[in-house]
Amino acid sequence: QVQLEESGGGLVQAGGSLTLSCEALGRTFNLYTMGWFRQAPGKEREKVATITRIGGRPSYADSVKGRFTISRDNAKNTVYLQMNSLKPDDTAVYYCAASTGLAASPDEVNYWGQGTQVTVSS
Repeated sequence: QVQLEESGGGLVQAGGSLTLSCEALGRTFNLYTMGWFRQAPGKEREKVATITRIGGRPSYADSVKGRFTISRDNAKNTVYLQMNSLKPDDTAVYYCAASTGLAASPDEVNYWGQGTQVTVSS
């Protein structure tokens, strides 16, 4: 069992930056691919970025490439999402995710955080 606790969401103007953090409670953090997904009103949940458990290899959705950076600190059981050059289209609830697979889609996620709201004003 893994409990995920997110923080760092909020309101920011277009072009601004935010950093999301997600701490995993438990001793098995380094066994999971970690990721961030988001869900905007009326839309399906979509992958934003993932990072593998071995080697820390990142993967990004095309819509955030070059603007967002995912990283993980296995010693702190924490995964981060640095978001730069934010756009109104980035407005959504962002969810931390843990997967025993690659977390390429929501169906591959084993554990979810409660979500944190990110709102980007124009």
